[in-house]
Amino acid sequence: MKQKLRVLKKRLSVLINDNNRKSLFKIFKEAIIFGFTKKEFPYFYFGKFLYRKEITNYLDYLSSAQVDKITLSKTLHQFQFASLLRNKLAFAFFMEKHNVTTPKLLSYNFGNTFFSNSKFYKIESVNELEDYFKKMFQNKGLDKIFVKSIVEMGGNGCFLFTKENLNKQIANHGAYVLKHDCIHQEVLLQHATINKIYPHSINTIRFDTYIDKNLQTHILSAFMRFGSGGSVIDNGSSGGFYVSVNLDRGALGGKSYQLMKYGGTQLKAHPDTKVVFNNYKIPFFDEACLLVRKAVQLIPDRIIGWDIAITPNGPCIIEGNDNNSFITPDIAYGGYLKHPLFNEILSEA
Repeated sequence: MKQKLRVLKKRLSVLINDNNRKSLFKIFKEAIIFGFTKKEFPYFYFGKFLYRKEITNYLDYLSSAQVDKITLSKTLHQFQFASLLRNKLAFAFFMEKHNVTTPKLLSYNFGNTFFSNSKFYKIESVNELEDYFKKMFQNKGLDKIFVKSIVEMGGNGCFLFTKENLNKQIANHGAYVLKHDCIHQEVLLQHATINKIYPHSINTIRFDTYIDKNLQTHILSAFMRFGSGGSVIDNGSSGGFYVSVNLDRGALGGKSYQLMKYGGTQLKAHPDTKVVFNNYKIPFFDEACLLVRKAVQLIPDRIIGWDIAITPNGPCIIEGNDNNSFITPDIAYGGYLKHPLFNEILSEA
C-alpha cells in the first residue's frame, strides 16, 4: 500500500509540475469524458500524458480494456508462436536455424547447470561462475558478454559482463544468474550513426506488426529506445526513453517520451550527447523493415512487437514480443485508434 501511495504521489507531482499541461479544469473535464467513454477509471488519461496541451485527440488513445483485449486475444495470438517469442533461448535457436541475423548465442544456463559447445557444467559458487566467464572471454576472444534471463521482460534480468570488471559484476549479479535460467550472447557492435546519439546501450527500434484478415503483413508503427546516464539498458520499463520514428522517412521524431513513473521527461535532444532527435536518419531502416517482414513469415503471430538493433552491417533482431502492452506505441503513434487498421484489429481480437 505504501509503495502504491509513493507511485501515486510521484505521478501527481509529474502532472502538477508539467509546464506543458492544460488547465486543471480542462484536465478534470477531459479525464471524466475519457473515463465515461472508455467505461473505466481514466488511469491512461494521465499515464499517457493526454493532459498535455498538444493532445487534442485524447479519445483516440487505447483504454486498458482495449489493450487487454488485444494482448489476451486467442485470435491474434497462438500458443505455438507465443512460446517461441517468450522463451529467449528457443527464439535464439529458431532464428539461428533460419539464418536470421541475431546476437550470437555463446552458452546458456538452467540455474547452476551451464551448457556450452554440446557440454554441460555444474557451477556451485560465484567464484566458479567467474572462472567460467573468464574462460569464455579467453576462448572466444571477447571483452563483453550480454547475459539475460530467458523469460523476464522489460529489461529485467539483463546484465553486461565485461572482461575488465568481471569480478565486480559477478559479485553484483552472479547469485541471480545461478538461481535463474539465462542466455549468454555476444555483444553487438552498434552502428556509428546510432552511437552518436548514445553509445552505452544497444538502442533498439520497436516495430509493431499486424497480419490482417486477408493474411497481409503491415508495420503499424515504430519508435526507437535509448539508454542514458551510462545505462546499458535502453528499455522504457527500466527508465530509458523513446522517440517516434517516421515510417516513410526512416527518421526520428522531434521529441522523446518517458514513462511517468520515471519522470515523464520530454526532450528534443539526448541529455548525454546533445544530439537533436528531429529528422535524425536511421541507417539501414528499409533493410530493418524487410527483416521484420521476414521474421513475421517465420513466426506468424498476428500482432508482434519486434526489437531491432542497427549494426555496421545492417539490422539485427534482438527479440519479438507477443505480449507488448501497446501503452508505449500508443503514445509514440499519437493515438492508435486513428490508425486505419485499428478498428479491424479490435474487431478481430
